[in-house]
Amino acid sequence: MTDTSRPFAAYRAGMILLGCYIVLLTKVAAMPEAAWTMLAVFAAALLSGFVGFGFAALCSAMLVHLLGDPMRALEITLVCGIAGQVMMVWSLRQDIDWHACPDCLVGVAVGLPVGFYVLLHGSSRLAAQALGVLLVIFAVAALLRRPMVIDCRRGIADAVAGVLGGITGGVAAFPGAPVVVWCGLKGWSKERQRGLYQPVLLILQLAGLAVLAAGEFAGGRHRDIDWSGLLYLPAVLLGTSLGMALFSRLNDKQFGLAGKILLTVCGVTLLL
Repeated sequence: MTDTSRPFAAYRAGMILLGCYIVLLTKVAAMPEAAWTMLAVFAAALLSGFVGFGFAALCSAMLVHLLGDPMRALEITLVCGIAGQVMMVWSLRQDIDWHACPDCLVGVAVGLPVGFYVLLHGSSRLAAQALGVLLVIFAVAALLRRPMVIDCRRGIADAVAGVLGGITGGVAAFPGAPVVVWCGLKGWSKERQRGLYQPVLLILQLAGLAVLAAGEFAGGRHRDIDWSGLLYLPAVLLGTSLGMALFSRLNDKQFGLAGKILLTVCGVTLLL
């Protein structure tokens, strides 16, 4: 067996073990939707590991339809999404741009409360659909035209991207869209792009989980988080790991194409 085939042989074994775990989970947890939930989490983790974003948008969209409970879908998505982001940040730790991250994070700190306010008191559904339309238009236009590169140093522009990311994270559970788009417009390598937006997404998701833990989504009443999302961690870890393995085989052009396609898919999910 060659060196390149060994990792994927391990992933095949992991898929078999995940299948066994799904069977066990449906027997022990007495949740008829457990198998479909596990597959949805795995698919979202695989795509997220591949390009570094989109887990929240894809997973929450699928789980809302599977579970019929938006709050439970959001809680499972956050718990699993954080696990995946931790794994990706650790894998990319040598590529993380720690000097540029603070600019984005300052913007996120400003934008996230605005996003949560719109979610709680405004027309969050309309805002999410508007974001979906913008993403689809941008991604399709980017696919049809030559790549555009903006030569801009870090600073105010990164902070603005962070503000927009905080807003979309609160409104539509999709914090990565503006920051991902901005990194792509800079013409950076795939590692450098993910080295900026990966830790930002992790911190955004941690902030979202903290808000849930504080009971802010229950109209001021305390609500315990549904930690059943921990049951789906094997699917997250396997899907993310496999996605990262595929990411390592992409060149920068292929990565850019994959990112635009996934942005289009995420935009469509926000319209559903």
